[in-house]
Amino acid sequence: MEITAQVSQNITIGEPLTHESLRLLPLIAEATENGGEYLILEQAVEAGLARIREVSEGGSVPELLLESWAELPILIVDGEELVGAKQNRTINLTVLVPPKSKTRIPVSCVEAGRWRYESDDFQLSERAHFARGRAAKAASVSESMHRSGSRRSDQGRVWSDINFTAQTLSAPSPTRAMGAIFDRHRARIQDYVEAFDPVEGQVGAMFAVGGKISGFDLFDDPSTLSAMLPKLVRSYAVEALGVPSNGCRRPGRKRAAAFLRRVAGAEVESYPAVGLGTDVRLTGRGVVAGGLVHDGRLVHLAAFATTDTRSRGNGGSGRGMASIHSRRRSVRNR
Repeated sequence: MEITAQVSQNITIGEPLTHESLRLLPLIAEATENGGEYLILEQAVEAGLARIREVSEGGSVPELLLESWAELPILIVDGEELVGAKQNRTINLTVLVPPKSKTRIPVSCVEAGRWRYESDDFQLSERAHFARGRAAKAASVSESMHRSGSRRSDQGRVWSDINFTAQTLSAPSPTRAMGAIFDRHRARIQDYVEAFDPVEGQVGAMFAVGGKISGFDLFDDPSTLSAMLPKLVRSYAVEALGVPSNGCRRPGRKRAAAFLRRVAGAEVESYPAVGLGTDVRLTGRGVVAGGLVHDGRLVHLAAFATTDTRSRGNGGSGRGMASIHSRRRSVRNR
């Protein structure tokens, strides 16, 4: 099945919802077979069916170990934050962990000033990487995969983005932890969360900050979107905190549909996934995206608007995208 159809043709854009300078446009789709046949990470951890820890006593900054005892796969979503162990991390890309397995998960550090144990296991936080930093991380992971097959981010850029945002929003931290940004503005961010509830059939959410579309997350099942929506709202709320809510023309359905088409027309590269399925990375004019396909179904796609109008190869030429199974520029068995 083509990503084109799953991103643009099968999606209806719902009535926009707005709180201060943040606008959410619901992405709605008809129910699909086999959607959501997995546990999200929070469900698995709370049920005692999974644990996440350092890969060894000494640890390794760019990877963690997830051990699963679950009968179903476990979905870990790009940008989710894990706290504890030797330092807080954020997930580099979406992973569908096989049942009853041990899997090394690619991550980035979001707490530059700590490298000591606070706990043996990681806990899942209520937030995701703030949107601008998440977009930059997605771009660097895509570039790393394109060049070498590695799923590492530009760690220096991750830290730089956190430092800049913390300074801008007056959120200092002795360990330079990203979480301090969210803690400093917890009450106001929670107001954003409470302003946005999922609507019937909603499988994704597109966000606009001020007058510009910033990005979207799209899932294969409404229950997954519902579970992840508060984290996504927090992620984009950080970007909205310093943006005036007046004097901008807010994007509507027409501009949202145009952004969906731009993503659908981007160049795709695919790679065997860390766990189950296939990693897909999309690069086009003014867009970068990454996601996971399993059994011909797009389980998750995170797409971000960029200011870079270049594209790798000719994926930004406006030409439609062929099936990910028939048009793979680069497949590396690593």
